[in-house]
Amino acid sequence: MVKSNPGYLGVSEPISLSGPTEKDVIQTAEVEKFLADAGLYESQEEAVSREEVLGKLDQTVKAWIKKATRLSGYGEQFVQEANAKIFTFGSYRLGVHGPGADIDTLCVGPRHATRNDYFFRCLHDILAEMPEVSELHPVPDAHVPVLGFKLCGVSIDLLYANLAHVVIPEDLDLSQDSILHNVDEQAVRSLNGCRVTDQILRLVPNIPSFRTTLRFMRYWGKRRGVYSNVIGFLGGINWAILVARICQLYPNASPSMLISRFFRVYSQWKWPNPVILCHIEEGPLGLPVWDPRRNFRERGHQMPIITPAYPCMNSSYNVSSSTKYVLIQEFARGLEICQAIDENRATWDDLFEPYPFFELYRNYLEIGITARNEDDLRNWKGWVESRLRQLVLKFERYTHEMLLAHPHPRDFSDGSRPLHSFYFMGLWRKQTAQPHEAEQFDIRGIVNEFKISVLAYVHRREGMDIEVSHVKRKDIPLFVFHGGVRPPRSSRTAVRNSRALSRNDVTADGQVGNPLGTESWSDPQSAQDRSGAYQGTPLLASSLSSGETRNALNGHLNLHTESVEHEHPGHILGSTSAPGDNAVLDVVTQPNSMPSTSSNGGPTNGLDLCFHSSHKESEGIPGNNLASSSPPAVDELDELVSYHDKPNNKHAPAHGSPLEGCSERILGQIGSLNSHGNNHLKRKAEEELEVYFSSNSFRMYLGFCYGTSPLFSSVLPREL
Repeated sequence: MVKSNPGYLGVSEPISLSGPTEKDVIQTAEVEKFLADAGLYESQEEAVSREEVLGKLDQTVKAWIKKATRLSGYGEQFVQEANAKIFTFGSYRLGVHGPGADIDTLCVGPRHATRNDYFFRCLHDILAEMPEVSELHPVPDAHVPVLGFKLCGVSIDLLYANLAHVVIPEDLDLSQDSILHNVDEQAVRSLNGCRVTDQILRLVPNIPSFRTTLRFMRYWGKRRGVYSNVIGFLGGINWAILVARICQLYPNASPSMLISRFFRVYSQWKWPNPVILCHIEEGPLGLPVWDPRRNFRERGHQMPIITPAYPCMNSSYNVSSSTKYVLIQEFARGLEICQAIDENRATWDDLFEPYPFFELYRNYLEIGITARNEDDLRNWKGWVESRLRQLVLKFERYTHEMLLAHPHPRDFSDGSRPLHSFYFMGLWRKQTAQPHEAEQFDIRGIVNEFKISVLAYVHRREGMDIEVSHVKRKDIPLFVFHGGVRPPRSSRTAVRNSRALSRNDVTADGQVGNPLGTESWSDPQSAQDRSGAYQGTPLLASSLSSGETRNALNGHLNLHTESVEHEHPGHILGSTSAPGDNAVLDVVTQPNSMPSTSSNGGPTNGLDLCFHSSHKESEGIPGNNLASSSPPAVDELDELVSYHDKPNNKHAPAHGSPLEGCSERILGQIGSLNSHGNNHLKRKAEEELEVYFSSNSFRMYLGFCYGTSPLFSSVLPREL
């Protein structure tokens, strides 16, 4: 339940009560026009059609529950009183759905209408006989069991929860915790969607502003490739909670202000401090809630975003170290561009330029799957997609987070190969403090272990298969590009050459307390030269010829040892430094925790990745220097990071800027952004955020998150 606070919503005081200026009102109108021009609002006809579909679905389940009650042996009078009710949740309930979006629905029934016997059998059979229903797809074994189908052309995801009630009243209130009495875990998870959605709407001070901002952020996340909960990024409920928290912190702000504050707050947020909208309560039913003091596994959550309805849970547990780094890079990029928009030197279009995934890395994994027919392929894709996150975690775990993976959030199809689907991961290696030290990783065991787990699918049928291949950037298949045409090299080079870095450069250490280990790619403190200019990490060219590399990991998963260069999302396509020598060693060593690739030590199926680097300086071209020693390890729970102006690095060019994927025009503009020190509104926003992070209000906020357990005494920032 929501506890009332004097004058504000949430668990801490707002950062600012300021309302929009005339300029903010104009920018909000631009935001709304941008969303409309992007086609994110459904037409009135489609809205009416959805209402009619929901009405038809409600009639269907009411007829179904009477049939189920009769089959259960109850009398006719009880059959006539039997009732089931449809609720909506997700983007449709929040009011941020777009044209063609599916509708997340929940069917609530009485205790005698069990899930397996009546929902997935009786109701399934009724829907299968309806001519308006197509693509009926039950998933009874899912974490949240769902019945997917199209009704009159509208996609429906239907969950089910049978309560302890004998009869479901028409005015049933799902917000009451009492409805969770005597229901199983699957029913609790099914009910949670509606309960969380309704609670979010109760906890935001201005619903129209919340909806406009959330619609904007959802579209931005999809364009930038960070919208996918199953892959390890953020899903719909995650974005809704993040936006709702910003609305609480700036209750009188307009959508354009909320967008800018969103990027400012979360680019500086000290993860894994959780984002919460209300108090985390134990509740009367003894259901487990998110509490890392008690639950050891929850201490490893990277970006906790806690649902506001009992039982409160972390909705973003899928985020890994790799995907967290990408997300924070994107938040910082968004902040930079919003600052340029505020100074009339950028437009909203620049914020939405697609993420250049296939230009960022030199090495990729291609995961190809195939099946005998469309139904099998759809089921197979759902299973494989759910396991990709495990592959990312295996890379991080077995290489001690020295080799990281960036999964693309969607699959690709090759028109020339029907019943095939492809997923891609960009691979990059974390920079060490000793650039001359050879690093080698034999990941054949990881790949084999991943394949074994995927092929253990309990519903696997003949023809369902998977192949894992190593692909160099230059060999990425054309079907992944728009129109099947690879972007010209000249345009990518223009983006690289126009790149500039502001003083708010995001690094693993300086931004988030070193989420990727005690050594970072580009630490802002240890990697500064005497002039104050930041030095990035060079991208090293491979010393292998194309003839020495086998690109395909076929059914036997064999690949010659080759090199993967130092690179990460902050680098794009190249460096101004001269290519370094990159040697390939014959011996491949494994970390002690690496899964074995062979029982006898001989050749085995898989992929060898070898790292060895030496850095040079080319005549007339300054080399990119690395710190001679790694910075001290920073505890992620130690302190919040606040950025401060540094007069000696305002225009320092460097690699690793979060502004990847911007046009040449906007990058050139942003390069000089921070030379404008007279931006009063920008300084005011920075000061407000810094004051908030130093306030007793924020101390109370962390206290609500963690209590006063000594285990989490380090959560509070040092400066408090």
